[in-house]
Amino acid sequence: MATCCVLTMSLWPKPKNPTCTGNLKLNLPSSLFTHLSLPHRKSCNIRLYSSSSTSMDASVSNEVAKDFSPFLKIYKDGRVERLSGTDIVPTSLDAQTGVASKDAVISPDTGVSVRLYIPKTKITTNPTKLPLLVYFHGGGFCMGSPFCAYYHSYVTSLVAETNAVAVSVDYRKAPENPLPLGFDDSWAALNWVQSHFEGQGPEEWLNSYADFERVFFAGDSAGANIAHHMALRLGHEGLVGVKLKGIALVHPYFWGSEPIEGETHVVENRARAEGIWRFACPSSSGADDPLINPGKDPKLAKLGADRVLVCVAEQDVLRQRGWYYSELLKKSEWGGAVEVVETKEEDHVFHLNNPTGENAVALLKKVASFINQDI
Repeated sequence: MATCCVLTMSLWPKPKNPTCTGNLKLNLPSSLFTHLSLPHRKSCNIRLYSSSSTSMDASVSNEVAKDFSPFLKIYKDGRVERLSGTDIVPTSLDAQTGVASKDAVISPDTGVSVRLYIPKTKITTNPTKLPLLVYFHGGGFCMGSPFCAYYHSYVTSLVAETNAVAVSVDYRKAPENPLPLGFDDSWAALNWVQSHFEGQGPEEWLNSYADFERVFFAGDSAGANIAHHMALRLGHEGLVGVKLKGIALVHPYFWGSEPIEGETHVVENRARAEGIWRFACPSSSGADDPLINPGKDPKLAKLGADRVLVCVAEQDVLRQRGWYYSELLKKSEWGGAVEVVETKEEDHVFHLNNPTGENAVALLKKVASFINQDI
Protein backbone atom coordinates (compact mmCIF):
# COMPACT_ATOMS: atom_id res chain seq x y z
CA MET A 1 0.00 0.00 0.00
CA ALA A 2 1.10 3.57 -0.60
CA THR A 3 3.15 5.16 2.14
CA CYS A 4 2.60 8.76 3.18
CA CYS A 5 3.65 11.18 5.87
CA VAL A 6 1.00 12.42 8.26
CA LEU A 7 1.85 15.47 10.37
CA THR A 8 0.23 15.69 13.77
CA MET A 9 0.94 18.78 15.81
CA SER A 10 -0.27 21.01 18.58
CA LEU A 11 0.96 24.17 16.87
CA TRP A 12 -1.56 26.86 16.04
CA PRO A 13 -2.85 27.15 13.37
CA LYS A 14 -2.96 23.59 12.10
CA PRO A 15 -2.45 23.14 8.34
CA LYS A 16 -5.63 22.21 6.52
CA ASN A 17 -3.93 19.52 4.45
CA PRO A 18 -0.65 18.12 5.85
CA THR A 19 1.84 17.51 3.08
CA CYS A 20 2.48 13.98 1.85
CA THR A 21 6.18 13.70 1.12
CA GLY A 22 6.86 9.94 1.01
CA ASN A 23 9.26 7.90 3.09
CA LEU A 24 11.94 9.65 5.10
CA LYS A 25 15.36 8.11 4.57
CA LEU A 26 17.76 9.65 7.04
CA ASN A 27 21.39 8.73 7.53
CA LEU A 28 22.85 11.67 9.42
CA PRO A 29 25.69 12.13 11.94
CA SER A 30 24.51 12.47 15.54
CA SER A 31 26.34 15.82 15.84
CA LEU A 32 24.40 17.31 12.93
CA PHE A 33 22.21 19.72 14.83
CA THR A 34 24.78 21.19 17.22
CA HIS A 35 24.49 24.65 15.69
CA LEU A 36 20.76 24.92 15.11
CA SER A 37 19.51 28.25 16.41
CA LEU A 38 17.30 26.95 19.20
CA PRO A 39 17.84 27.32 22.93
CA HIS A 40 17.85 24.19 25.04
CA ARG A 41 14.32 24.21 26.44
CA LYS A 42 11.93 21.45 27.35
CA SER A 43 8.66 21.61 25.42
CA CYS A 44 5.92 19.60 23.78
CA ASN A 45 6.62 17.59 20.65
CA ILE A 46 5.74 17.53 16.99
CA ARG A 47 5.92 14.12 15.34
CA LEU A 48 6.08 13.16 11.71
CA TYR A 49 4.64 9.69 11.16
CA SER A 50 5.59 7.59 8.17
CA SER A 51 3.27 4.64 7.89
CA SER A 52 0.89 2.76 5.66
CA SER A 53 -2.64 4.03 5.20
CA THR A 54 -3.87 1.31 7.58
CA SER A 55 -3.46 1.72 11.34
CA MET A 56 -0.82 4.34 12.13
CA ASP A 57 -0.70 3.47 15.82
CA ALA A 58 0.27 -0.13 15.10
CA SER A 59 3.45 1.00 13.37
CA VAL A 60 4.64 3.40 16.07
CA SER A 61 7.92 2.31 17.64
CA ASN A 62 9.94 3.83 20.45
CA GLU A 63 13.21 2.56 19.01
CA VAL A 64 15.44 5.55 18.25
CA ALA A 65 17.45 5.45 15.04
CA LYS A 66 19.23 8.79 15.56
CA ASP A 67 19.24 10.95 18.66
CA PHE A 68 19.94 14.63 18.04
CA SER A 69 18.87 15.72 21.52
CA PRO A 70 18.07 18.35 22.62
CA PHE A 71 16.75 19.16 19.13
CA LEU A 72 15.41 16.10 17.29
CA LYS A 73 14.90 12.37 17.62
CA ILE A 74 14.40 10.19 14.58
CA TYR A 75 12.75 6.84 15.22
CA LYS A 76 13.17 3.62 13.29
CA ASP A 77 9.56 3.81 12.13
CA GLY A 78 10.28 7.16 10.43
CA ARG A 79 8.87 9.50 13.05
CA VAL A 80 10.61 12.84 13.64
CA GLU A 81 10.13 14.16 17.16
CA ARG A 82 11.01 17.80 17.80
CA LEU A 83 12.24 18.40 21.33
CA SER A 84 12.65 22.17 21.24
CA GLY A 85 10.83 25.19 19.92
CA THR A 86 7.35 23.66 19.89
CA ASP A 87 5.85 25.36 22.93
CA ILE A 88 3.07 27.87 22.33
CA VAL A 89 2.89 31.26 24.05
CA PRO A 90 -0.54 32.91 23.77
CA THR A 91 -0.91 36.41 22.38
CA SER A 92 -1.28 39.14 24.94
CA LEU A 93 -0.66 42.71 25.99
CA ASP A 94 2.73 42.43 27.67
CA ALA A 95 2.53 44.33 30.94
CA GLN A 96 6.26 44.99 31.14
CA THR A 97 6.78 46.41 27.63
CA GLY A 98 3.32 47.55 26.59
CA VAL A 99 3.61 45.48 23.41
CA ALA A 100 0.46 43.78 22.14
CA SER A 101 0.43 40.71 19.90
CA LYS A 102 -2.08 38.75 17.87
CA ASP A 103 -2.06 36.00 15.24
CA ALA A 104 -3.31 35.86 11.67
CA VAL A 105 -3.58 33.04 9.14
CA ILE A 106 -2.25 33.91 5.69
CA SER A 107 -3.16 30.68 3.95
CA PRO A 108 -5.64 28.17 5.44
CA ASP A 109 -4.51 25.65 2.80
CA THR A 110 -0.84 25.63 3.81
CA GLY A 111 -1.17 26.78 7.43
CA VAL A 112 1.27 29.65 6.85
CA SER A 113 0.58 32.29 9.48
CA VAL A 114 2.11 35.25 11.29
CA ARG A 115 2.24 36.79 14.72
CA LEU A 116 1.84 40.57 14.72
CA TYR A 117 3.15 43.03 17.31
CA ILE A 118 2.51 46.69 18.04
CA PRO A 119 3.88 48.92 20.83
CA LYS A 120 0.30 49.59 21.95
CA THR A 121 0.94 51.90 24.88
CA LYS A 122 3.14 54.17 22.72
CA ILE A 123 0.70 54.19 19.79
CA THR A 124 -2.02 55.68 21.97
CA THR A 125 0.15 58.73 22.63
CA ASN A 126 1.78 59.02 19.18
CA PRO A 127 -0.36 58.61 16.05
CA THR A 128 2.65 58.72 13.67
CA LYS A 129 3.09 55.57 11.57
CA LEU A 130 5.91 53.31 12.66
CA PRO A 131 8.68 51.31 10.93
CA LEU A 132 7.61 47.83 9.86
CA LEU A 133 9.81 44.87 10.75
CA VAL A 134 9.29 41.45 9.17
CA TYR A 135 11.06 38.77 11.20
CA PHE A 136 12.06 35.24 10.12
CA HIS A 137 12.95 32.84 12.93
CA GLY A 138 15.86 30.39 12.87
CA GLY A 139 16.05 26.69 13.66
CA GLY A 140 17.90 25.10 10.74
CA PHE A 141 14.76 25.43 8.57
CA CYS A 142 13.20 22.56 10.56
CA MET A 143 12.36 23.85 14.05
CA GLY A 144 11.03 26.85 15.92
CA SER A 145 8.11 29.20 15.33
CA PRO A 146 6.99 32.75 16.14
CA PHE A 147 4.75 31.26 18.83
CA CYS A 148 7.43 29.61 20.99
CA ALA A 149 8.62 31.39 24.13
CA TYR A 150 12.05 32.58 23.09
CA TYR A 151 11.04 34.00 19.70
CA HIS A 152 7.88 35.58 21.10
CA SER A 153 9.93 37.14 23.89
CA TYR A 154 12.70 38.30 21.55
CA VAL A 155 10.40 39.97 19.02
CA THR A 156 8.39 41.56 21.84
CA SER A 157 11.59 43.06 23.24
CA LEU A 158 12.70 44.21 19.80
CA VAL A 159 9.37 45.92 19.14
CA ALA A 160 9.55 47.67 22.50
CA GLU A 161 13.12 48.82 21.86
CA THR A 162 12.51 50.00 18.27
CA ASN A 163 8.96 51.32 18.66
CA ALA A 164 8.06 49.46 15.47
CA VAL A 165 5.29 47.24 14.12
CA ALA A 166 6.45 43.66 13.59
CA VAL A 167 5.28 40.63 11.62
CA SER A 168 6.91 37.33 12.64
CA VAL A 169 6.50 34.66 9.96
CA ASP A 170 5.62 31.01 10.58
CA TYR A 171 6.82 29.26 7.43
CA ARG A 172 6.50 25.50 6.95
CA LYS A 173 9.41 23.39 8.22
CA ALA A 174 11.56 20.62 6.82
CA PRO A 175 11.73 17.66 6.60
CA GLU A 176 7.98 17.18 6.09
CA ASN A 177 7.95 20.38 4.01
CA PRO A 178 11.43 20.51 2.47
CA LEU A 179 12.99 23.67 1.11
CA PRO A 180 12.38 25.65 -1.01
CA LEU A 181 8.85 25.61 0.47
CA GLY A 182 10.02 27.72 3.43
CA PHE A 183 11.27 30.39 1.03
CA ASP A 184 8.03 30.30 -0.94
CA ASP A 185 5.99 30.61 2.26
CA SER A 186 8.06 33.60 3.37
CA TRP A 187 7.50 35.32 0.04
CA ALA A 188 3.78 34.62 0.32
CA ALA A 189 3.85 36.26 3.76
CA LEU A 190 5.54 39.34 2.29
CA ASN A 191 2.90 39.58 -0.42
CA TRP A 192 0.26 39.43 2.30
CA VAL A 193 2.04 42.22 4.17
CA GLN A 194 2.29 44.24 0.95
CA SER A 195 -1.48 44.01 0.45
CA HIS A 196 -1.85 46.54 3.29
CA PHE A 197 0.27 49.36 1.85
CA GLU A 198 -2.74 51.43 0.77
CA GLY A 199 -4.55 50.80 4.05
CA GLN A 200 -6.95 48.28 2.50
CA GLY A 201 -5.54 44.97 3.75
CA PRO A 202 -7.26 42.42 6.01
CA GLU A 203 -5.25 43.30 9.14
CA GLU A 204 -6.11 46.64 10.76
CA TRP A 205 -2.84 46.93 12.69
CA LEU A 206 -0.89 47.04 9.43
CA ASN A 207 -3.40 49.35 7.76
CA SER A 208 -3.31 51.84 10.62
CA TYR A 209 0.19 51.75 12.08
CA ALA A 210 2.77 50.43 9.56
CA ASP A 211 4.90 52.80 7.50
CA PHE A 212 5.58 51.00 4.20
CA GLU A 213 8.27 53.54 3.36
CA ARG A 214 10.31 52.19 6.28
CA VAL A 215 10.33 48.40 6.00
CA PHE A 216 13.02 46.12 7.45
CA PHE A 217 13.64 42.37 7.29
CA ALA A 218 15.50 40.55 10.05
CA GLY A 219 16.23 37.02 11.18
CA ASP A 220 18.69 34.78 12.96
CA SER A 221 20.61 31.78 11.58
CA ALA A 222 18.39 30.07 8.99
CA GLY A 223 15.96 32.97 9.38
CA ALA A 224 18.75 35.40 8.46
CA ASN A 225 19.32 33.32 5.32
CA ILE A 226 15.61 33.69 4.51
CA ALA A 227 15.70 37.45 5.19
CA HIS A 228 18.58 37.77 2.71
CA HIS A 229 16.74 35.82 0.02
CA MET A 230 13.53 37.79 0.54
CA ALA A 231 15.49 41.02 0.06
CA LEU A 232 17.08 39.53 -3.05
CA ARG A 233 13.71 38.49 -4.47
CA LEU A 234 12.22 41.89 -3.67
CA GLY A 235 15.10 43.54 -5.51
CA HIS A 236 14.57 41.28 -8.50
CA GLU A 237 10.75 41.16 -8.65
CA GLY A 238 9.67 44.16 -6.56
CA LEU A 239 6.78 44.62 -4.14
CA VAL A 240 4.62 47.61 -5.06
CA GLY A 241 4.40 50.13 -2.25
CA VAL A 242 7.13 48.54 -0.13
CA LYS A 243 10.38 50.42 0.49
CA LEU A 244 12.92 48.05 2.03
CA LYS A 245 15.28 50.25 4.00
CA GLY A 246 17.46 47.51 5.43
CA ILE A 247 17.99 43.92 6.55
CA ALA A 248 19.53 42.76 9.83
CA LEU A 249 21.11 39.31 9.67
CA VAL A 250 22.03 37.80 13.04
CA HIS A 251 24.47 34.87 12.82
CA PRO A 252 23.38 34.10 9.24
CA TYR A 253 23.45 30.50 8.07
CA PHE A 254 25.49 30.60 4.86
CA TRP A 255 27.96 27.94 3.78
CA GLY A 256 30.07 26.65 0.87
CA SER A 257 31.96 23.58 -0.24
CA GLU A 258 35.38 25.20 0.08
CA PRO A 259 36.70 26.75 3.30
CA ILE A 260 37.16 30.51 3.27
CA GLU A 261 39.90 32.38 5.11
CA GLY A 262 39.74 31.77 8.86
CA GLU A 263 37.06 29.08 8.57
CA THR A 264 37.29 25.60 10.02
CA HIS A 265 38.93 22.83 7.95
CA VAL A 266 37.76 20.13 10.38
CA VAL A 267 35.95 17.57 8.25
CA GLU A 268 33.33 16.76 10.90
CA ASN A 269 32.44 20.42 11.45
CA ARG A 270 32.15 21.10 7.74
CA ALA A 271 30.04 17.99 7.23
CA ARG A 272 27.73 19.12 10.02
CA ALA A 273 27.17 22.58 8.53
CA GLU A 274 26.48 21.14 5.09
CA GLY A 275 24.47 18.24 6.48
CA ILE A 276 21.86 20.53 8.03
CA TRP A 277 21.37 22.16 4.64
CA ARG A 278 21.01 18.83 2.82
CA PHE A 279 18.58 17.62 5.49
CA ALA A 280 16.38 20.69 4.99
CA CYS A 281 16.75 20.86 1.20
CA PRO A 282 17.29 17.33 -0.18
CA SER A 283 16.79 18.51 -3.76
CA SER A 284 19.71 20.96 -3.48
CA SER A 285 22.89 20.59 -5.52
CA GLY A 286 24.85 20.97 -2.29
CA ALA A 287 26.81 23.57 -0.34
CA ASP A 288 27.40 25.74 -3.41
CA ASP A 289 23.70 26.12 -4.12
CA PRO A 290 23.05 29.90 -4.27
CA LEU A 291 20.37 29.40 -1.62
CA ILE A 292 23.09 28.59 0.94
CA ASN A 293 26.19 30.13 -0.68
CA PRO A 294 25.68 33.78 -1.71
CA GLY A 295 29.13 33.73 -3.29
CA LYS A 296 27.67 31.54 -6.04
CA ASP A 297 24.64 33.76 -6.67
CA PRO A 298 24.89 35.83 -9.88
CA LYS A 299 21.95 37.96 -8.67
CA LEU A 300 23.62 39.15 -5.45
CA ALA A 301 23.88 42.75 -6.67
CA LYS A 302 20.07 42.82 -7.00
CA LEU A 303 19.65 42.91 -3.21
CA GLY A 304 16.68 45.21 -2.67
CA ALA A 305 17.78 46.88 0.56
CA ASP A 306 19.63 50.15 1.09
CA ARG A 307 21.51 48.98 4.17
CA VAL A 308 22.63 45.65 5.66
CA LEU A 309 23.63 44.86 9.23
CA VAL A 310 25.46 41.55 9.75
CA CYS A 311 25.90 40.34 13.34
CA VAL A 312 28.41 37.59 14.05
CA ALA A 313 29.64 35.86 17.22
CA GLU A 314 33.33 35.16 17.86
CA GLN A 315 32.88 31.48 18.77
CA ASP A 316 30.28 30.67 16.12
CA VAL A 317 31.33 28.22 13.38
CA LEU A 318 29.39 30.46 10.96
CA ARG A 319 31.30 33.60 11.97
CA GLN A 320 33.51 33.83 8.89
CA ARG A 321 30.54 33.36 6.56
CA GLY A 322 29.02 36.55 7.94
CA TRP A 323 32.20 38.50 7.28
CA TYR A 324 32.53 36.90 3.85
CA TYR A 325 28.97 37.88 2.98
CA SER A 326 29.73 41.51 3.77
CA GLU A 327 32.80 41.41 1.53
CA LEU A 328 30.79 39.90 -1.29
CA LEU A 329 28.30 42.75 -1.07
CA LYS A 330 31.06 45.37 -1.06
CA LYS A 331 32.67 43.85 -4.16
CA SER A 332 29.38 43.54 -6.03
CA GLU A 333 27.53 46.29 -7.88
CA TRP A 334 24.90 46.45 -5.17
CA GLY A 335 25.78 49.99 -4.06
CA GLY A 336 24.33 49.93 -0.53
CA ALA A 337 26.02 50.18 2.87
CA VAL A 338 26.94 47.10 4.92
CA GLU A 339 28.11 46.96 8.53
CA VAL A 340 29.41 43.99 10.52
CA VAL A 341 29.19 43.80 14.30
CA GLU A 342 31.02 41.02 16.14
CA THR A 343 30.26 39.94 19.70
CA LYS A 344 33.30 38.60 21.52
CA GLU A 345 33.35 35.35 23.52
CA GLU A 346 29.87 34.31 22.38
CA ASP A 347 28.50 31.45 20.28
CA HIS A 348 25.64 30.93 17.86
CA VAL A 349 22.34 32.66 18.87
CA PHE A 350 23.62 33.35 22.36
CA HIS A 351 21.05 36.15 22.64
CA LEU A 352 18.21 33.59 22.63
CA ASN A 353 19.82 31.37 25.24
CA ASN A 354 20.60 34.27 27.58
CA PRO A 355 18.39 37.20 26.53
CA THR A 356 19.06 39.29 29.63
CA GLY A 357 22.85 38.99 29.43
CA GLU A 358 24.92 42.08 28.80
CA ASN A 359 25.94 41.04 25.29
CA ALA A 360 22.39 40.03 24.34
CA VAL A 361 21.02 43.38 25.47
CA ALA A 362 23.76 45.18 23.53
CA LEU A 363 22.92 43.16 20.41
CA LEU A 364 19.22 43.97 20.74
CA LYS A 365 20.00 47.67 21.04
CA LYS A 366 22.28 47.50 17.99
CA VAL A 367 19.54 45.98 15.83
CA ALA A 368 17.08 48.56 17.14
CA SER A 369 19.51 51.38 16.39
CA PHE A 370 19.94 50.05 12.85
CA ILE A 371 16.17 50.15 12.31
CA ASN A 372 15.81 53.63 13.82
CA GLN A 373 18.86 55.10 12.09
CA ASP A 374 16.89 57.27 9.67
CA ILE A 375 14.32 58.49 12.19
